[in-house]
Amino acid sequence: MSATSPTAATAAWPDPFVRAATADLDPPLAAVDLTVLRANAADLVRRAAGRPLRVASKSVRCRAVLAEVLGPELTAAGGFAGIMSYSLAEAIWLVRGGARDVLLGYPTADRAALAELAGDTGLLEAITLMVDDTAQLDVIRAAVGSEKVAPRICLDVDASLRLGPLHLGVRRSPVRTPEQAAALAARARADGFRVVGVMTYEAQIAGLPDTSLAVRLVKKASARDIERRRAAVLDAVVAVAGPLEIVNSGGTGSIELSAAATGVTEITAGSGLYVPTLFDDYRSFRPRPALYFALPVLRRPASDIATVFAGGYIASGPAGSSRVPKPVWPKGLRLLGTEGAGEVQTPLSGKSAPEIGDRVWFRHAKAGELCERFDRLYLVDSDGTRVEVPTYRGEGKCFG
Repeated sequence: MSATSPTAATAAWPDPFVRAATADLDPPLAAVDLTVLRANAADLVRRAAGRPLRVASKSVRCRAVLAEVLGPELTAAGGFAGIMSYSLAEAIWLVRGGARDVLLGYPTADRAALAELAGDTGLLEAITLMVDDTAQLDVIRAAVGSEKVAPRICLDVDASLRLGPLHLGVRRSPVRTPEQAAALAARARADGFRVVGVMTYEAQIAGLPDTSLAVRLVKKASARDIERRRAAVLDAVVAVAGPLEIVNSGGTGSIELSAAATGVTEITAGSGLYVPTLFDDYRSFRPRPALYFALPVLRRPASDIATVFAGGYIASGPAGSSRVPKPVWPKGLRLLGTEGAGEVQTPLSGKSAPEIGDRVWFRHAKAGELCERFDRLYLVDSDGTRVEVPTYRGEGKCFG
């Protein structure tokens, strides 16, 4: 099978040692194949071609897994450096736990967290806020109070592709042109902020599977567009704010593009550690799933149907079949179109449906979101060693 075959992951299920190491546990449970996780981490580093990888915490949501790739201090190890968090409260919690380089991937309006940030010089040096609007600067300044406090900020610049009236990509930043970026940087400096970075996240490349020739052509056009615009934006921002520490780009699906881009200093990745089903059709890398969950069979309403407990772990994004969990072991099971994945039970059909008391293993459509459903993960090594670690939820943390 080709190393870039999009079908490499679709036939995968937990290796026997994962199933054996968790056989004494009562499901529901979630398990990580550590051998695969480490191989995925190494592959991300290979694809980054020397550029440091910033770990997207939303795609992990487990401090033990963050430590697996970033080291025990959650800061840097083996090609990975820094965390991209999705919440300021989360960033503060991670820094209190040892992290020294956390970039928010999104703006914040959390006034309590901003006040906490302002009162701690260690937090101010370790955390970089994300902005794309002068109104966000006003919210931050009002929350931190003193003009002597100088938060670090990064400018989020829109990386979507526009073809005439078409907007191809996510709706994120209103900042798109060099002039807009320079104006925001100038306003930030005038208000006492430290402008230390620029981010361009090309979601229409990093988060879109290679499902057709049309998609691949759009990705190529988008890559040319953002390379040209990013260079102009960086020149404009540097002219106003001086040299930048951070030029962040990419995602698991577009690492090679970002690694080859002029001016980019780091690449974000996270989903490529667990590899959920949304990444099965990528051609830029071989999908190797590392995270699974198991549910117990409770009913046999027919000889070809088994009903498992729970299962309605629907991923975020546009509603549809791509967002539902996928049964992967035993082979040959599928969700019923009339019921799908249920809140408290999920029926599955197959020629040889499992028996009551058996378990069915699934993969989630997205990466870290599964950890909002489980308070622990079982990390299983190839020798059968099993370690139980808490997820964010298991540590009593929910950041939205």
